[in-house]
Amino acid sequence: MFKFLHAADIHLDSPQKGLDRYEGAPVAECRGATRRALENLVDLAIAEKVAFVLIVGDLYDGDWTDYNTGLFFGKVISRLRESGIPVIMIRGNHDAANRMTRDLRLLDNVRVLSAEQAETVVLQDCAVAVHGRSFPTRAVLDNLARAYPPRVAGLFNIGLLHTCVDGREGHEPYAPCSLSDLRAREYGYWALGHVHARETLYEDDPWIVFPGNLQGRHVREPGPKGCVLVSVDDAMTVAAFEPRWLDVVRWETCRVDAAGAHDGDEVVHRFQERLTRLLPACEGRLLALRVELQGACPAHEPLSARPAHWTNEVRQAALDAGSGRVWIEKVHLKTRPPGDPAAGRGDGPLTELAACLDELSTDAARLRALGDRALDDLKRKLPSELLDELDAPERLRSLLDQVGPLLFERLLGQAGNTSR
Repeated sequence: MFKFLHAADIHLDSPQKGLDRYEGAPVAECRGATRRALENLVDLAIAEKVAFVLIVGDLYDGDWTDYNTGLFFGKVISRLRESGIPVIMIRGNHDAANRMTRDLRLLDNVRVLSAEQAETVVLQDCAVAVHGRSFPTRAVLDNLARAYPPRVAGLFNIGLLHTCVDGREGHEPYAPCSLSDLRAREYGYWALGHVHARETLYEDDPWIVFPGNLQGRHVREPGPKGCVLVSVDDAMTVAAFEPRWLDVVRWETCRVDAAGAHDGDEVVHRFQERLTRLLPACEGRLLALRVELQGACPAHEPLSARPAHWTNEVRQAALDAGSGRVWIEKVHLKTRPPGDPAAGRGDGPLTELAACLDELSTDAARLRALGDRALDDLKRKLPSELLDELDAPERLRSLLDQVGPLLFERLLGQAGNTSR
């Protein structure tokens, strides 16, 4: 019997995105979160006495800005070499062979599989054959799985593949394949990468698994993150499969029902109560939190009138409840006045505007087209890594939710001034 770790999408030295700095925010602790998550992976491998570690693409977030990223990886992996634990890995779309202009000689316990064709590494000590292929370029659109070698008889066969399989929302369609393509190779386990949410696509004969990324980096990568620990018995079948959480910063969205709240203080109190219930699940980790205050309430007017003040009241409440272990990423004020903003206005322009906003929120194509027009100037100024987040339908809906109440408030205010 032996054990191994399956990890992917470490994105070493990728920054935590979207976190505004403010007094009391745990800036130093959040910096380098991906490094500490990798150290946790090494600690786990040594503690569990695993036979080997698999890293299935996107070890790096892209080309290094300097050599420190590579030096850190070498330092951490040297601990595995001292424990006699080899590392077998492939390159993915972020660290494809043609994207890395800087490089360092790898330690002799690390094997990177070829980008030219699928190859096989045999680990005689545990009777394992590992098959895989690295990405030669970022955008690999071919079905790589079909060219993987057949299983090696008498060994436990593992396939490494950085892939979207048959498509995953929010991920580029790289190295597409089907479950039948994977099962046809007759391996015992498929170790996948590329998709940042943990997912088991198939259990037993073979296991086909996305472990998710090692450390969440922004609000669209919420919840526990880590790797999987796999145990293989003497009959060469998977005997145990365990997710292990290794993240040091946990991303979550905290939605606060502000319906009926009379003032901002009541809304903040509701947030603090909600946060108190969220904290135990983090098990001492730093919590990076997006807060959404939503619902119809009398508190809408004071919240909208002083958004910066109430954002900082939320931050203050988080410092109090979280003892410095909570970083408020953003506060979205999505409240609205009590009742329908267009109620009692007949068939006038405000009613038409409300109907238009409702239609936009449910029509992704129209919403994207509006975003392309309205945000065109902004997009030209943004770095490329932020464009995908801005184009995401959920982000556009969030912006629409915020704009709608403000627009009605502005229009009603102007109408009131005109009447006077």
